[in-house]
Amino acid sequence: MFYTGKSHRRKKMKVNDRVTVKTDGGPRRPGVVLAVEEFNEGTMYLVSLEDYPLGIWFFNESGHQDGIFVEKAE
Repeated sequence: MFYTGKSHRRKKMKVNDRVTVKTDGGPRRPGVVLAVEEFNEGTMYLVSLEDYPLGIWFFNESGHQDGIFVEKAE
């Protein structure tokens, strides 16, 4: 095993971070993280979207790329 200096772990987001979320059948939607809850299986993010300003919970599953719904906006 060689150390490459790169982290293969996904960067954790925090409250007030600008993010995009994956939703069914459409493009990624911009939002802002309102709350974060850590679990053994992954992380829940409460994200404020234009249509849902009070927020919707999204779960990012650890170790499964298909289970990632919230990503930090660039």
